[in-house]
Amino acid sequence: MKVFVRASGLSVFLALGLLCALALPPLATAASEGPAGAAENQDSAKPSTLAADEAVKAYLLAMQEHRFGDAYDYVSSTLRAGKDRDTWAKEQKYIVELAEVKIFGFKVYPARVSGDKARVPNLLKSQDKFLNQLGLDEHELYDLIKEEGAWRIDQQLLVQGADRREYFPD
Repeated sequence: MKVFVRASGLSVFLALGLLCALALPPLATAASEGPAGAAENQDSAKPSTLAADEAVKAYLLAMQEHRFGDAYDYVSSTLRAGKDRDTWAKEQKYIVELAEVKIFGFKVYPARVSGDKARVPNLLKSQDKFLNQLGLDEHELYDLIKEEGAWRIDQQLLVQGADRREYFPD
């Protein structure tokens, strides 16, 4: 299987977020709310009650709606890089604005679970000014781990070419 660790539109969040977490001082920006002033913590289900694929859906929806504080619940401590919720959310907001990321939609496929690890395919429809200016579909794989009783995203990869069929039947 050919799995590439090339950044997709959404991995701009993950890659730049990790860089910000490691290299930048805490950002002093306004609270991270969604596009229409959406309040944080609108998801009704607690992260610990969600299946792996549901956790990916909740993460993507939170990112799409710019509810970065909510998205924090669905990423691993590795991707948080020691940042508290507020600092991490502010950094994600900064990254989204810098890269002009737009998430138009996503289709999350059923998880493949093996013990405390899972792999979740996702077809992302997004656009950003650095890596996906044309808004092409991106076939992503999210690797999740069980952490504190909840499924959390630990890595995101792109699948390209004929190897997509293994995860994307459509």
